[in-house]
Amino acid sequence: MKRLLLVLLLLVLPLCLAAQEPQVGLISLRGPINPVSTAFLKENLAAAGKRGDRLLLVELDTPGGLDSAMREAVQAILGAPVPVAVYVAPSGARAASAGAVIALSADILAMAPGTNIGAAHPVGLGGKPDPVMEAKLVNDAEAYVEGIAAKRGRNTELARRMVRQSISLSAEAALAQRVIDLVAPSRQDLLVRLEGRKVQRGGEEIVLHLAGARVVSHEMGTRDRILDAISNPDVAYMLMLLGILGLFFELSNPGVILPGVIGGISLLLSFFALQTLPVNYAGIGLILLGIILFIAEIKVVSYGMLAVGGVVAMVLGSLILFPSPEPYLRLSWEVLAGTVGVTALFFAVVVVKVIQAHREKPITGVEGMLGELGVADTDLVPEGRVLLRGEYWNASSEEPLRKGEKVQVVAVTGLRLTVRKAEEKEEVRGGS
Repeated sequence: MKRLLLVLLLLVLPLCLAAQEPQVGLISLRGPINPVSTAFLKENLAAAGKRGDRLLLVELDTPGGLDSAMREAVQAILGAPVPVAVYVAPSGARAASAGAVIALSADILAMAPGTNIGAAHPVGLGGKPDPVMEAKLVNDAEAYVEGIAAKRGRNTELARRMVRQSISLSAEAALAQRVIDLVAPSRQDLLVRLEGRKVQRGGEEIVLHLAGARVVSHEMGTRDRILDAISNPDVAYMLMLLGILGLFFELSNPGVILPGVIGGISLLLSFFALQTLPVNYAGIGLILLGIILFIAEIKVVSYGMLAVGGVVAMVLGSLILFPSPEPYLRLSWEVLAGTVGVTALFFAVVVVKVIQAHREKPITGVEGMLGELGVADTDLVPEGRVLLRGEYWNASSEEPLRKGEKVQVVAVTGLRLTVRKAEEKEEVRGGS
């Protein structure tokens, strides 16, 4: 019995020691700040509190993002259950615009050499706002950033200038101006230098004890990675067009199923993406109008006028769909040109085929009989019988025709044909 207890103790003891080992959580925020990245940050802050992590280290590299997502991230960091350190890394990274505000809200702000922070001037969506509205936006953002910097004991004047003058500072300049806490060339060096550092949390002073702490990286799950990817304006735009076209083909040809399934999934994913982006709904309306004009060209055949209108509507709608002055929140020219070009080319080919079909000679009904060639089965003086398309028809002719001569249909009256003698060079189609 004692041996069994000893074995159990040897098995359980390492697990207990591992559970008590100090731990530092690590996450990376790279790319635009959007609702998906903010949700990922909030989930990890809550999880770090439950695990009892000594610190949550956020490695940041962002050009900025949405104001609403930024404010949610700042609120989460200020109310985090564990100390939060933001590390702008690696070299060449940046914490710009909304990223600068998030970085300033951290308990500890560090940067790698060769990085920069700032350029936090608010930008109105949909073009330049009127002077009064612009002043409101700037004053609100300036007060917001000043309050965050004051709470963390950072240079409030430089923080205000990041908003009002859009200044950006290198790592060394930010350290000299008391905007950040330290410059560290690597993550390991940063953690070593944070040992024993004091931070204020909830009115209490906390001393960081990170010696021997295990750094555990937490990556975005598959779900979050997919949602983050489709939040890209280019991907959202293509999903929207694919969804519209897929549903159109399914409604035009019921029972095909695959276009409808792909279109429905794509359209629903685009709805999610559009709620994470600055969207001008007039742009969506123009794109839909362009698709409708393309479809109308197939039905009406205006010889290109409706198709030209569709191209113009699609281009204008695509240009104003994401009305942000920030490049990472706009539709790229490559995707715009490629998508509009492929869509226009597809409908152009369809229109050409429809026009060709309208111009082709009918092959069924009364119209399909006219001009057909056959053979006289009896003498026609002036009436008799002809063999046409493997069938015998009663026929008449204005000129006498002998049995075996080639004939051509010139009129159809009920079940009686009017024929004439065919030219020698014409060949009989559908004869016996």
